Amino acid sequence: MGPTGEVVFGSPVQVCPENRLRWDLSTEQIHQLTQELIVKTKKVYDSVGALDLDSVTYENTLKALADVEVEYTVQRNMLDFPQHVSPCKEVRTASTDADKKLSEFDVEMSMREDVYQRIVALQKKADADSLTVESRRFMDRLIKLGKRNGLHLPKETQEEIKTIKKKLSNLCIDFNKHLNEDTTSLSFSREELGGLPEDFLSSLEKDGDKLKITLKYPHYFPTMKKCFVPETRKKLEEAFNSRCKEENSAILKELVDLRAQKSSLLGFNTHADFVLEMNMAKSGKKVAVFLEDLARKLKPLGEEERVIILKLKEQECQKRGLPFTGELYAWDTRYFMTQVEETQYAVDQNQLKEYFPMEVVTQGLLDIYQDLLGLSFQLVEGAPVWHPDVTLYCVKDRKSGQVVGQFYLDLFPREGKYGHAACFGLQPGCLLPDSSRQMSVAAMVANFSKPTADAPSLLQHDEVETYFHEFGHVMHQLCAQADYAMFSGTHVERDFVEAPSQMLENWVWEKEPLQRMSKHYKTGSPIPDELLDKLIKSRLANTGLFNLRQIVLAKVDQALHTRTGLDPADEYARLCQEILGVPASQGTNMPATFGHLAGGYDAQYYGYLWSEVFSMDMFYARFKQEGIMNPTVGLAYRNCILKPGGSEDASEMLRKFLGREPKQEAFLLSKGLTVELEASTPCPC
Repeated sequence: MGPTGEVVFGSPVQVCPENRLRWDLSTEQIHQLTQELIVKTKKVYDSVGALDLDSVTYENTLKALADVEVEYTVQRNMLDFPQHVSPCKEVRTASTDADKKLSEFDVEMSMREDVYQRIVALQKKADADSLTVESRRFMDRLIKLGKRNGLHLPKETQEEIKTIKKKLSNLCIDFNKHLNEDTTSLSFSREELGGLPEDFLSSLEKDGDKLKITLKYPHYFPTMKKCFVPETRKKLEEAFNSRCKEENSAILKELVDLRAQKSSLLGFNTHADFVLEMNMAKSGKKVAVFLEDLARKLKPLGEEERVIILKLKEQECQKRGLPFTGELYAWDTRYFMTQVEETQYAVDQNQLKEYFPMEVVTQGLLDIYQDLLGLSFQLVEGAPVWHPDVTLYCVKDRKSGQVVGQFYLDLFPREGKYGHAACFGLQPGCLLPDSSRQMSVAAMVANFSKPTADAPSLLQHDEVETYFHEFGHVMHQLCAQADYAMFSGTHVERDFVEAPSQMLENWVWEKEPLQRMSKHYKTGSPIPDELLDKLIKSRLANTGLFNLRQIVLAKVDQALHTRTGLDPADEYARLCQEILGVPASQGTNMPATFGHLAGGYDAQYYGYLWSEVFSMDMFYARFKQEGIMNPTVGLAYRNCILKPGGSEDASEMLRKFLGREPKQEAFLLSKGLTVELEASTPCPC
């Protein structure tokens, strides 16, 4: 325990305000500590597995496993997180190797039939009735996971499952490592980059008399949105959707085959059914109905938007003396969707970003979250971090002054770094062996544009939205107060996990919060009301096409995990044509670049849309009604939705916060659809 035992909000348990993570490990230390962690953890599993079946108790079985899980989780994150963020390639490689070794070890421990039998024996004992609700949930979950690993099946089947699981974990690590380490860049003349602002061009690396565009987000998306030279966009889009094509296409095929094999051995018809058993959706059939129903409702909207975009393309072709074929291509969509925002809604993204300098956005975002959730954040000066760009904040409960946790912000791109935006839980907020509470530590990793000599880092509005979203995950990690590491932070159903973050995205579309997180980087003046109103109205711009594309991705994911022998690139191309009316570019393979398929979202990408049903319901039913900065509602949200972590079912948390069953109206309205439902119609999902 730390030098001062502190009490956290709403809890009589002492909090240990200690960050146990180290970021200065050498490659040798990573290898050595990985081995030591495996030996130490295995010892505990061996002792539980060796217990006489009659002598199992809560202390020597459940508590022993829970205690080792806390220690193991902290150490493991310290060893495998550097692969995503370390500036040193050797350390990233050592961390990836550690992840592979530890993933294989995870498989070994998850397949311990002897340990499983001891938990089953404990469940049968009468004193199991004296367990707390969360302890019983932990015990039941361990037994459920044991069955999902085939520990009730014959030994040879178990061995087969174990081999497949090890292969799967290594393949997933390699798939995403290939994407992270990709350094492809294309060089273009200034003329070929026509339409891009000067501050962007001056930030690019030179390649002789040309400029280098990488495939990382801060280069790729601005170019696809603003470059008026179709040939440039075409080359870039084809390169972007061909990243790691050879190696990842082979991995994806193997992943899909192995997942199907494993699910079949476990008695499931498809991998989707295996995965969805643990989610709110429960079955592939329910997901298919949800996606089909939504696609049907959005299709007319998508058609209308497509007509507008084609008209814009025709005008553009006339203006620039280019041939017009009446077709939309994959490299057109972002460019003309941006034009829709600028022409239909008069939102100039380049003008707008001048009001979103990184420091102002960060301060505004931190202030809003503090006020809303009753927290206070303090920068930790001189904290040990993995790169000079990284900052660390300490979070306390505003009312009691007690420590809740800490978070790191790592916001700018660099070579070899994780390429998207994500929140990583690093130290789970849960009970320690001495029954004090370990504070939670998380990191937000993103790739926002870096400052240049002439201007600070200026964020596009969609980057501000991403910032709010990922920081919502950080708050979930920190505010959760589960007893067990297994239920800490964002360990909720995968088709609910995005809801708390998605709900908080609403704040970047509301006037008061927008004013708090913006001012012009040169003059310090606020966003003019007129521009603000246009931005807020533009939320519905392209909503049909954007959401239909989400449906394409969700359907590709479901198809790969429900049907056999599909070619991912062909299936993606078919769905793009059928649902969006935009062909995939010849020779590309978007699914081979789709990190979610190997990043824990297999058969679960639908969850982004599914969870939005709940995020919109929560926002409109409570915050929009009672005040978006209402601290009473904010605290209810913190207590009902964030605080339980995964210690309760999501459906139960939602009922408590909403005071009723969830409904789908708010979600449909947010997509620009008209709703003709009775007020009492429950949500079909």
